[in-house]
Amino acid sequence: MASKLTEILAAAKAENRAALVGYLPAGFPTVDGGIRAVNALIEGGCDIVEVGLPHSDPVLDGATIQTADDIALRGGVRIKDVLRTVQEVAAAHPAAAVLVMTYWNPVDRYGTARFAADLAAAGGAGVILPDLPVEESGPWRAAAAEHGLDTVFVVAPSSRDPRLAEVTAAGSGFVYAAAVMGVTGSRAQVGELAEDLVARTRATTELPVCVGLGVSTAAQAAEVAGFADGVIVGSAFVQRILDADGDEEAGLAAVRALAADLAAGVRKR
Repeated sequence: MASKLTEILAAAKAENRAALVGYLPAGFPTVDGGIRAVNALIEGGCDIVEVGLPHSDPVLDGATIQTADDIALRGGVRIKDVLRTVQEVAAAHPAAAVLVMTYWNPVDRYGTARFAADLAAAGGAGVILPDLPVEESGPWRAAAAEHGLDTVFVVAPSSRDPRLAEVTAAGSGFVYAAAVMGVTGSRAQVGELAEDLVARTRATTELPVCVGLGVSTAAQAAEVAGFADGVIVGSAFVQRILDADGDEEAGLAAVRALAADLAAGVRKR
């Protein structure tokens, strides 16, 4: 049976477009406000959403997401709040796929089998694990598979072809291709390395390849949609909420509007 992620990405491909994947951390700006913000991503046009599990040392994330994580952590966000976010969003939008993006340490501490079971019970479709080496991922992947969860791994322009093959063989759902070397954040230009990385990744797998890190405008989304199966946007959404400076309705409206703009962009491939 095809997973929800597989079905959504296949449906986008059938429409001759890329899927739009949006990211926001749970608990930002508050737990309830974060749930409304993730819902706004889908209302604006995201096909898939990533709910971030805030971390005190987010090595892959740039200043914008670090700021959001800090706000969430100071607000007391816990894994139960992340799972509640997934549950409420998944219940409100059954046609969308809700993923958790997390570093490995919180999952390990929570308990591998317990996290997989609780995420599946909440209606989650899978996880993105940017810092879990595939060589050490066997126990997690077994638990995830038992509960019908996809495991998405990240590849980077520095990944050599044999390494790409190892990573893509272990993953499911899609492959997250980091468009640039470095941390997350909006950029004036999407890295030139992204298209080459997508081509090299596709040579190793039938999985869809989604590109993230740097996309913030409809024009960039259209550019990436020209060679990728999905376009991932995070920091630009976070920035819209930060710019609203505590005005929740303004922040939600800005997130919705950006999602709609990007959704139009991924349809111009």
